[in-house]
Amino acid sequence: MGLRQVTAQEHDNVQMVQRIYAAFGRGDIPAILQALAPDVEWMMSGSAEIAFAGARQGREQVVECFTAIAQTVDVLHFEPQEFIAQGDTVVVLGVEQLRVKATGKVAENPWVMAFAFRNGQVVRFREFDDTGALAAAFRPGLKVT
Repeated sequence: MGLRQVTAQEHDNVQMVQRIYAAFGRGDIPAILQALAPDVEWMMSGSAEIAFAGARQGREQVVECFTAIAQTVDVLHFEPQEFIAQGDTVVVLGVEQLRVKATGKVAENPWVMAFAFRNGQVVRFREFDDTGALAAAFRPGLKVT
């Protein structure tokens, strides 16, 4: 079984995801929004304790998500580690370290993010986290391990 060649479209999609991550690192939300389709489906896993978890639809609700992130956590470390592209989908494996502002607790969070593209824009985003570690960091009085 031979290695599959990455298509130009897959390469472009990976580069777009890398630009989105770079914009996130700069706090450049407008640049992120430009990469998203107007009707983007945006989902971040987790319980209601995690301020930014949940399903959202459209760019305006994505802004609400990034606002919740900025208001509730400090991103201490964010590292995409592996990019996997096939067709219109890019899956990224990575890790982050977040400090919850209200509790001061730090969560180590390995994550998987999946981006689906159409016509060069993200139409669907899914993030899967260590929701137990994140929820514990948001809860007062519980130790995060």
